[in-house]
Amino acid sequence: MATPEITELIPHRGPMLLIDEIVDLTAEQATCRKAFRADEFFFQGHYPDSPLVPGVILCECAAQASAILLAAHHVTADASTVMVPVLTRMNKVRFKKTVHPGDTIQIVARLDETMSGAFFLTASIRTGGKLAASLELACTLAPKPTDGV
Repeated sequence: MATPEITELIPHRGPMLLIDEIVDLTAEQATCRKAFRADEFFFQGHYPDSPLVPGVILCECAAQASAILLAAHHVTADASTVMVPVLTRMNKVRFKKTVHPGDTIQIVARLDETMSGAFFLTASIRTGGKLAASLELACTLAPKPTDGV
């Protein structure tokens, strides 16, 4: 699935939409891709002479893949309220390999547990077949903000 399908599921838009493609999507797992272009906004200052993807951007990629999974299969609300997944916690964040302009990452977000309106997930990020980062996430659902608020 390409960008129109992604933007139907999550509220992120450029330049903060960090998922290019949904490769596979089931009720338990989302596999997504992101190709980092040399003109990404964060490379301007991180670092000008040796650019690399900031760790927080990799975490955001994992959070967006998780939001896609939850929005596609686990969001329920009445017709008058649109709910969106909201990140509430990240644990055990580990960075194993740097990611640079021109690299493509594959993000796998897996739903591990649901309890009392909280969703607990794990995510892995790979580039070139090697693990770049892994983390645990927790999300909840919140009403989608209305325009102008």
